Amino acid sequence: MDEPRGAHHVQSLERGLAVIRAFGARSPELTLSDVARATGLTRAAARRFLLTLVDLGYVRTDGKLFSLTARVLELGYAFLSSMTLPEVAQPHLERLSAEAGESSSVSVLDGTDIVYVARVAVSRIMTVSINVGTRFPAHATSMGHVLLAGSDPEELETYLGRAGLDRLTSHTLTTPAALKAELAKVREQGWALVDQELEEGLRSVAAPIRDRNGRVVAAVNLSTHASRTSREQVKKEMVPPLLAAAKRIEADLVPAPARVRRG
Repeated sequence: MDEPRGAHHVQSLERGLAVIRAFGARSPELTLSDVARATGLTRAAARRFLLTLVDLGYVRTDGKLFSLTARVLELGYAFLSSMTLPEVAQPHLERLSAEAGESSSVSVLDGTDIVYVARVAVSRIMTVSINVGTRFPAHATSMGHVLLAGSDPEELETYLGRAGLDRLTSHTLTTPAALKAELAKVREQGWALVDQELEEGLRSVAAPIRDRNGRVVAAVNLSTHASRTSREQVKKEMVPPLLAAAKRIEADLVPAPARVRRG
């Protein structure tokens, strides 16, 4: 929050949104100190923002712990409902999951994260539940690799300047050089395989979804558990139906690409 801003910038709005973003799948409940630490705010400022959000119905508290309420979903509803992507993708995800016997999802890039906009879950293989609106760091996900590989050089450099590239498992790529090398491979082969970089035991493969101009606007994936599907099986059995599903989604998106927004 220390970056230079224009004269129009409303700092209090930025700070309020930062408080909301402090919560996530790995931190659904936070203390006042947790929020202050995550946002860089003083405890007094964090308290004011939290209590304001409680008054507005976006946050609840038991006096010690704070958590988001379902009302927060309203903030993203206008964006999601204005997109044709989720409704177009859903039947294709259902078909893909039925063919592969695994969970499938579609996401877009939002800052340094991917955001799920459509999903069909066959089984839960992660420690956290994934739903529409779930966010994960792009550098540790197959859909993130696809979306970053589809970015232009300037966008990628901006991302690398902002992303933390945190080590989530022993397999996570945590340096710009390693990530760039992997993204070059993804561009060349047309899909991305991430092996236990986000969570131990999780393998996923993703393919790009492009608009009529060939720009990557979203990504579709299949995820599986490493104990039941080897890397070679992923490549042989999951990549072909995944690429076919991506092409079908693209074909349905072509009539109205202007309504598909990139996060």
